Amino acid sequence: MHVVLILVAVLLLAGLIYLPSIWVNRVLEKYRTPNEIFPGTGGELAIHLLKGLKLDKVGVEEAEPGQDHYDPLTRTVRLSPDHFNGKSLTAITIAAHEVGHAMQHASGYPWFKLRHALVHVARVSEKFGSVAIMLMPMLAIATRSPLLGGIMLFAGIGAIAIGTLVHLVTLPVEWNASFGRALPVLTGGGYLSPDQSWHARRILKAAAFTYLAGSLASLLNLYRWIAILRR
Repeated sequence: MHVVLILVAVLLLAGLIYLPSIWVNRVLEKYRTPNEIFPGTGGELAIHLLKGLKLDKVGVEEAEPGQDHYDPLTRTVRLSPDHFNGKSLTAITIAAHEVGHAMQHASGYPWFKLRHALVHVARVSEKFGSVAIMLMPMLAIATRSPLLGGIMLFAGIGAIAIGTLVHLVTLPVEWNASFGRALPVLTGGGYLSPDQSWHARRILKAAAFTYLAGSLASLLNLYRWIAILRR
């Protein structure tokens, strides 16, 4: 029975990690066809929106494929080549979403500030946590101290918990950037027709689902380590 539960958990975790990304890629690909209705590319729209929002200090750059993001350290919106140079609904929607993060930064959106602070802590803690968990058995044997092994395991799980917290905080940040910032700007500014707005919402929902799946996968991983600790 125990083996079956473990197998189910592994399959569930694999499904949460891989299936959403496959679905999201299909949705984005569906709306990636160039459309001459749009007067400019995703990169040009991002520049235009930032200028209209008086965020002139925020730059727009072309990024590596699949690396769309907003960098709060350099105050730069970075878009993958398809989105930077493309005139598709996907390109326009993703560009607006990343501009949404710049809007959050400029307005001091609390969840954005919290996530930005936690990311720096998580980068260090996750590396430490992985090392601590790997070294825990060897240290326990070498020192013959179960207490030291327990401390290392607790430290490792604590580090993983910080990473899980980052995933959870990311959810409201991404949702707000999409539906509280990007979509109102696109629809209110007349950049999208009502029909296009519906499809843009579908793109944003698909992208948001990947963050939800990532959070659930992180929670399952944390639960797995806590279950080990309780044995």
